Amino acid sequence: MLEDLRDRCNTVEECYEFMLAYAAQGLAADAGSDTGSQLRNLLGRAVEALKGLPQAYESAISNDGLEPAEKHRAFLSVMEMDSRHALAAMELVLAQSAISSQLIDNLNASIHLRSLLTDLFLVDEVAKVRQSTAK
Repeated sequence: MLEDLRDRCNTVEECYEFMLAYAAQGLAADAGSDTGSQLRNLLGRAVEALKGLPQAYESAISNDGLEPAEKHRAFLSVMEMDSRHALAAMELVLAQSAISSQLIDNLNASIHLRSLLTDLFLVDEVAKVRQSTAK
């Protein structure tokens, strides 16, 4: 369960790192480029990772004994909200026929995505520490 949670966090983080590089390229659109295809693929994977993120965290709390459970569940409610907001923004971008570097730059700057990323960094670090102490 912790591994699924960490994988989902890593998928979103990988997408964000790629989006930073994409935004710096100054592209007017993604149509027909390998970079644009890679962007859409990574965004799609991140969207799918986010859709199951709250359930993965709940599973890790319940099945992997993340303690104190009540503190994790309180943070889970924060992460669920941030995840929903970032997911809506990411799906809006994916729905566009052309994705410019400027559009990705705006997504990167979105407070919703930044809040989610901060949540993911925190949860991923907690999971990492939990995994290393469990071994």
